[in-house]
Amino acid sequence: MEIRAAEISSILKQQIANFGAEADVAEVGTVLSVGDGVARVHGLDSVQAGEMVEFPGGIKGMALNLESDNVGIVIFGEDRDIKEGDLVKRTGAIVEVPVGKGLLGRVVDALGNPIDGKGPIEGAEMRRVEVKAPGIIPRKSVHEPMQSGLKAIDALVPVGRGQRELIIG
Repeated sequence: MEIRAAEISSILKQQIANFGAEADVAEVGTVLSVGDGVARVHGLDSVQAGEMVEFPGGIKGMALNLESDNVGIVIFGEDRDIKEGDLVKRTGAIVEVPVGKGLLGRVVDALGNPIDGKGPIEGAEMRRVEVKAPGIIPRKSVHEPMQSGLKAIDALVPVGRGQRELIIG
């Protein structure tokens, strides 16, 4: 067996050239079960409530139910495409959606992506999905009535525009 200096030199040069390549480090978990749009995932110990995660095939989800041994993740897509044993990757970002006047008259999916074929949404700013509701004092008072169209209901249950009211029947 003969040792060739040129061969060893080329191997060393190749290894040195690849030395600076960065490793892709991500916290991943494993799907335990999937049902009704929720995936139970084990292994995402540091995930935050409301954090975006990614399933295989680019399907997104949001971590909601943080338990000691698993995480409940709401799936923003077809849950039939996700199966037991699939790897789930953290993104490190809290779920945000576009808000603003540019959304008026548009059809969007759960993440605010346009699905109506009219192009990107103009002038929308991004806001978190989970925010604390404003207190009762800073809210604008109800000052405009809303007509239901049924005189009996309007007489018995007056409803103001912007007010939350459950009408059954």
